Amino acid sequence: MRTAEYTRRLGVPKMRARDPLEVFRSSSPLELFLDLVFAIAVSLASAQLFQAETTAHIGEGIVAYLMVFFAVWWAWMNFTWFASAFDSDDWCYRVLTLTQMAGAIVLAVGATPAMVDGDFGLIIGGYVVMRLALVAQWIRVACSHSSVRRTALRFAAGISVVQVLWVLFAFVPDHLSKLIFCVLVIAELSVPAFAESAGRTPWHPGHIVDRFGSFTLIVLAESVLAATTAAANAIEQATHLRDFVLIGLSGFALAAGMWWVYFSTDARAWLQSRRNALTFGIGHYLVFAAAGAFSTGIKVLLDFEAGRAAVTGAEAMLLLAVPVAVFVLGVWALILRRHLTSLQSACFVLGAGLIAACPLLSEAWVAPPVAALAAAGVMAALVVVIEVSGVRQRA
Repeated sequence: MRTAEYTRRLGVPKMRARDPLEVFRSSSPLELFLDLVFAIAVSLASAQLFQAETTAHIGEGIVAYLMVFFAVWWAWMNFTWFASAFDSDDWCYRVLTLTQMAGAIVLAVGATPAMVDGDFGLIIGGYVVMRLALVAQWIRVACSHSSVRRTALRFAAGISVVQVLWVLFAFVPDHLSKLIFCVLVIAELSVPAFAESAGRTPWHPGHIVDRFGSFTLIVLAESVLAATTAAANAIEQATHLRDFVLIGLSGFALAAGMWWVYFSTDARAWLQSRRNALTFGIGHYLVFAAAGAFSTGIKVLLDFEAGRAAVTGAEAMLLLAVPVAVFVLGVWALILRRHLTSLQSACFVLGAGLIAACPLLSEAWVAPPVAALAAAGVMAALVVVIEVSGVRQRA
């Protein structure tokens, strides 16, 4: 059995594919360890978005955040989908994964210069380290499994070509950088579809759902931290006591509602085809980015109430409410709409619209903390819709 399972080539064990029907497949300790690094990268990107938004550089900050967040998210996606199919957990797999983690650390450090100065040098350098390790993993797969050899070689070749283009991106003139960035994003997103068209890798639908849930918790944790900070500020500062308490309660209620909405059911039954899986994976970019931006929105609203942010009350509420609305719509489109009636879906879309419209209350002489509380009330109504629909009982 050992000989059949570990045919050695140059001292490297044969890579073992995972069973896509494995029962109780969950995140491994190594995957959770890697998630910690990506949590740092998300936190640094959110911190720079906060700096941009509080200094009234909102447009530039959001564009830079979306660019950097794509780099963080796509690196995580590449690892997650590979690990779902080929987590052999031998010494070679662990070494190559830890190498990817080292690259992710470089990427995390590069988030700040990328958002502040538009310098993606460190991020590209981190990607080079991660991609070299990932390509080595796919070559191991090609050498170990003839049934998916074409797919593995396509992944290795596609990742390598696009990575070379990213290295050349460092020399692109500033006025063309955003356009070229979008072209390279399309190239990145095309690699999985191109590779898996030659044959599906044995990724595990339940494991994918579990991994995406873990990343959702990472980005929502930032929001809970911001709400906790509000409560701490309320205790330390006698002034703005009521406002800080309202923001803290609203922020926590919104974060809890987002958690409730996301984890009310899962999409494992839907993730049986390659097309659905790609839609689910790529669509989560907006869900994750919105959750990260929501935590920043809470901090901006706190700074506005403390008189430290160069934004209006309506702008502060906009930066809080719109990410929540995008998150709700994204989860509805990717997961919930298949389990809801037409009327329930309409309520969800309407609820997201009402949350996005809450900043208008600040224009109507309603204090931003009260507008945030109104958004939390709408979120509570969406939770009621979920419970009335019976989605959780059918999960």
